[in-house]
Formats: sequence, C-alpha cells, structure tokens
Amino acid sequence: MMSGETKTVIKGNSSKYVKLNVGGSLHYTTIGTLTKQDTMLRAMFSGRMEVLTDSEGWILIDRNGRHFGPILNFLRDGSIPLPETRRELQELLQEAKYYLVQDLVNLVEAALSNLDKSVEPVCKVPLITSHREEQHLISSTQKPVVKLICNRHNNKYSYTSNSDDNLLKNLELFDKLSLRFNRRVLFIKDVIGSNEICCWSFFGHGSKISEVCCTSIVYGTDKKHTKVEFPEARIFEETLNVLLYENRTGPDDDLMQATRKGTVTGHGYHSDDDADEKLDREVRMRRK
Repeated sequence: MMSGETKTVIKGNSSKYVKLNVGGSLHYTTIGTLTKQDTMLRAMFSGRMEVLTDSEGWILIDRNGRHFGPILNFLRDGSIPLPETRRELQELLQEAKYYLVQDLVNLVEAALSNLDKSVEPVCKVPLITSHREEQHLISSTQKPVVKLICNRHNNKYSYTSNSDDNLLKNLELFDKLSLRFNRRVLFIKDVIGSNEICCWSFFGHGSKISEVCCTSIVYGTDKKHTKVEFPEARIFEETLNVLLYENRTGPDDDLMQATRKGTVTGHGYHSDDDADEKLDREVRMRRK
C-alpha cells in the first residue's frame, strides 16, 4: 500500500453515500445502489470484505474507470443504452464480468451476438417514388432535410459537352455530404418525381428553406440545349444553413426568415478547391 492508504470495512444503511475512485474516475453513490444486485460490489460494501481507501476517504478500485459509470447506472435502473461499437461492448463486457453483474453480462453478450448476425449500414438514403412519400419523410423527421432530384432521362433537349460531367459531380457531392452528415441530416434522393434534371432542395422544420437548380436552357442557333452546372460553393452554403435547424424543438420564425431564399440557378457559381476544408471550418464556427 502507498502512504496514506488503509484497508477498512464499509458498513452503513442503504442511504449512506460513499466516494469511489475507479482507476482515476471519481464517482459518488449510495451503498443501496452498490448492493442492489448480487455482485462483487455488494460483497465489497456490505461489510463482508475490506476495501482500500486513501487519506481523503476515497475508496480505491484498481480497474479502468471508463465503463464504471454505465455499470452504476445499470445497478440504479436495471438498463442502460449500450455502446454501438464492438470494441466498447467488449470493454463493457469485461468490466461487467469482473464486478459479476450477470444481468448486464447477458445483455452485452446478446448485443455482441446480434452484431455478428447482421451489419447495419452506417448511412441510409431513402429513394423516394412519389410526392406523397416525400412529404411523409419530411414531415415525420426531426432532422433538417436535403433532397437531390437527379433525372437524366427527363432531359427534353440535348446536353452541352460538360453536362454529364457536372451531373456526376452533383451526385458525388450528394454522396459525400450524406456520408458526413447522415446522423444529423436526412438526405433524400428523387429520381422520378419531377421534370427537373438536377436540383437540390433544403428543408427545416418540414418547410422548404431554399433550392439550388443546377440546370438551365441554352439557346443555340438550331435548337435549345440543357446545361447542367455544378454550383458546389452554393450547395455547401445551403447545407450549412439547414444544419442551423438541428436540435431545435419547433419552428423558429426569425431563423426561417434569415435562411429562406428563393430558387437559385447554378449559373455563375464555381467549384472551390478548398471547399471540403472550408465546410469543416464553417460548421464549427456556426455551431459555437
């Protein structure tokens, strides 16, 4: 033992509070919580075992303290939200086994078994097939929404030489944004619901805030041509705007007035070589 550390027996009624230092993680709880289930902790705090304390009265437990908080909460409530990753589940399982919290051991082992059976995709993007389906998705989510219409077959005229390349760039940007913000924004793809060829729509609190149309008509000497643009900077800006609606409980008239804009065509906007880095920076600034 180090200087100032002593071994003692902890006794007291269930409402008595004790201080725990678990591998440097400090916790404050009652004997009633620690002895609620038949675990090693009950043995430690029911007077049957000696525990190590320091000079300030902290009870020392030489374990990794990262998952001790969830174990305490499980003893309090009988259930906890489990970690999502395999590594964290395995770490929690190891600690639950050490403290002999068998009900939590069973719960974590079941979660690990389910991970082995199926792998859920990290990012899901609904592909809508009707206006009714679109309205249902937008009205039923608490997240802001970004929708991309992409209908190459709806081209009534002919593309200009770089239109196919720009259409592909819009699709690639949509995929990139959906991967980055899938937990915070609902991304929707529409391939049949409109006569537009390529158009972005942005929604907050179920209402359309803005739109970026990436197609325009070019009048040639013999016929009309459909031109597809890639207004990358504008799309980034509107994505940042809808992020302002995240974690808000209801409509905010001032916010909607500040962010609502009319239809914006792609003409006149250009790609930014540092747009990816700029987006990260602006997201951090707007959320401060």
